Amino acid sequence: MSVLLTKRAANHVKKTLVRRGSGLGIKVGVKTAGCSGLAYKLEFVDEHLNDDISFMSFGISVFVDPKSLPYIDGTELDFVKEGLNEGFKFINPNVKGECGCGESFQV
Repeated sequence: MSVLLTKRAANHVKKTLVRRGSGLGIKVGVKTAGCSGLAYKLEFVDEHLNDDISFMSFGISVFVDPKSLPYIDGTELDFVKEGLNEGFKFINPNVKGECGCGESFQV
């Protein structure tokens, strides 16, 4: 079981943590939302919660709550720039379908 970052995503997180001046890493999870059922949530972690499972990827800690892990196990996060837009791209092998706008998914 794991959730990992690409090198490009890890570098982006490292730079952001330095700019913030604090942080242990990032937390990845899911929430009920959108027309397909689930949406990703991503936040910076300043304090490790005991229940969270952690993975190390290119020197960055990636935290996942145990309830979200079955939905995102094996996911790789990349950081992409497309034209003027940039952001994290979730490459989740568990996804069975996505809504038209790409904001939510189903497993």
